[in-house]
Amino acid sequence: MVRTEPTNRAETRAILVVFVGLMLGNALSSLDGTVVATALPTIVGDLHGLTNLSWVVTAYLLFNVATMPLYGKLGDLYGRKRVLLIAIGIFLAGSAMCGASATMTQLIVFRAVQGIGAGGLNSLPMAAVADLVPARDRARWIGYSGFVFAFSAVLGPLLGGLFTDHLSWRWAFFINLPLGLVAIAIIVRRYHVPERRTRHRVDYPGAALIVVAVTCVVLLCDWGGTREPWESPVIVGLGLCAVALAVVFVVWERRASEPLMPMRLFGESIPRVCLGLNALTGMLFYAGIFFVPAFLQFVNGIRPTDSGLLIIPFMFGAVGGTIVSGRLIDRTGRYRIYPIVGGAASIVGMLLLSRLDQSSSTATVSASAVLVGIGAGFVMQVLILAIQNAVPARDMGVATAVSMMVRTLGGAVIVPVLGTVFNDRLRTLLPKLTPASAHLDLSTLRASPERVRALAPAVRVGVVETFARSLHTVFLVSVPIAVVTFLLAFRLKQIPLREHPDTPLEPPHTAGEELAFTYEGASVAEGVE
Repeated sequence: MVRTEPTNRAETRAILVVFVGLMLGNALSSLDGTVVATALPTIVGDLHGLTNLSWVVTAYLLFNVATMPLYGKLGDLYGRKRVLLIAIGIFLAGSAMCGASATMTQLIVFRAVQGIGAGGLNSLPMAAVADLVPARDRARWIGYSGFVFAFSAVLGPLLGGLFTDHLSWRWAFFINLPLGLVAIAIIVRRYHVPERRTRHRVDYPGAALIVVAVTCVVLLCDWGGTREPWESPVIVGLGLCAVALAVVFVVWERRASEPLMPMRLFGESIPRVCLGLNALTGMLFYAGIFFVPAFLQFVNGIRPTDSGLLIIPFMFGAVGGTIVSGRLIDRTGRYRIYPIVGGAASIVGMLLLSRLDQSSSTATVSASAVLVGIGAGFVMQVLILAIQNAVPARDMGVATAVSMMVRTLGGAVIVPVLGTVFNDRLRTLLPKLTPASAHLDLSTLRASPERVRALAPAVRVGVVETFARSLHTVFLVSVPIAVVTFLLAFRLKQIPLREHPDTPLEPPHTAGEELAFTYEGASVAEGVE
């Protein structure tokens, strides 16, 4: 049967309802990846855990990244609806426990629980969208999903600041509960997937290998240069373990009967390039999300809430990039040019950010950040479309999950690495730019922008310049990442987008019945009056 274009209003409305439920889950995952960016100083002051500060972010990102491929494979084997609902449940339980944390250790453990759930919220919704809509019509939906990701990721620091200033940082986690329940209700009611109970062996050894390997990578980046010197046995050992585990994982996956991450995904040019670009763009995106607010708070003296508001141009850039690229791809069917344009925009944006100093206005900071946002918007979601279009339907879930995994892994790696660069520069410059008689404690200043604003004017000038120069170095280090992104984008091949789903669109039932629209084995239901 020839597929009918999904232009029927009832059909489009049905897909839209399911899309909203799926994207609510995706938004919660993105939101909680960044919501603590502006709330961390207050959390540290409340729970007294400065030495473990970075783990509030790292624990979440680590388990988020490590579980994505497993969720993708389980969704392919047993159906995405059941697995997605389990992921939302784990995420909401973790959120409730985070909000109730009494110590920094508890918060870190519960953030890890959140991350385990977030792995499914990150990877499964985009694969579910691929179930509903064929590639040729998917660009605008992926553009909308990019809007959701960018909006929620950049909204995170704003909400973190608002809750910290006016309620409590705990509400940064409690807010997930009502939103998550709405997502569950929509998915249960509207997203109908045929029950699948096939005889498959889940690749648990492969899952364990990738979890431990990713843990080694994240610990190496988080501890290197801060907790341990880069040349220390601990850091060298983590690096060797990561490499060894990666090799063992590849060997195992080549022999496994049901591999968690089929090596055939890396045998084609498009998946390889997409995964590399996703990792690099994730680095640039999270560098902007975490370090632009730091500049606004420590150098410009902006309160957490206001720093969140002033980073909104970054969000508009990312959102605009995803929507514009999605619409244009929907019209033309061509996607290759957009990662190239996005890479160029990222280079310019990072160069402008690297030129900021203590005299730079907040408007200049935000205007520079918007170009980085545009660059991310033109790259990230386009790559999901490209990789989904290039792999067979049986690998759709795992390919989407791996693509999302490397993007988040890029963020998980770059934040501690740039944090190390930042701290090293602070330690070097603070004694040179401030009087010795001030007896300044760097860890105290680093933990709270309010401490910087409370310093005597003569001392504060030197401290602000220290932070400005240190962040200048952070952005300068990010420029080569943008350059590599731009160059790699030229390697992305353009192939025709699929015009038909694997399972043709079923005709609607007669009036008075429930309409069921099915793409690739998944259905969305819309009641008919």
